[in-house]
Amino acid sequence: QVQLVESGGGSVQAGGSLTLSCAASGYTSIYCMGWFRQAPGKEHEAVATMDGGGDTYIADSVKGRFTISKNNVKNARYLQMNSLKPEDTAMYYCVASSARKRGAGCYTLLSVYDYEAWGQGTQVTVSS
Repeated sequence: QVQLVESGGGSVQAGGSLTLSCAASGYTSIYCMGWFRQAPGKEHEAVATMDGGGDTYIADSVKGRFTISKNNVKNARYLQMNSLKPEDTAMYYCVASSARKRGAGCYTLLSVYDYEAWGQGTQVTVSS
């Protein structure tokens, strides 16, 4: 069992920045870990994920603005979000895939069904 606890959401004006944090506890044999987001009325979208070795997926919609990093000792991921836009407004969910996916490449793990562990979610609101 893996538990994910995330924090760092909030409200900012367009052009501002936020940092999201997520830490995994319990059974931490995981592969890719990062964030999905869901805007009102929209499907879940993979935003950014990273494995323990640094292999990374970044969605085209946030590339150049968001950066994901890790701390393996803390079993943590961090999402630095810069130049935020109103379209970034969503509930952001920390996610982690199981070790059975290891080697597939985080760029291939874009479905909600690829991730067995989900955090409680944190709201990000960007006003114009």
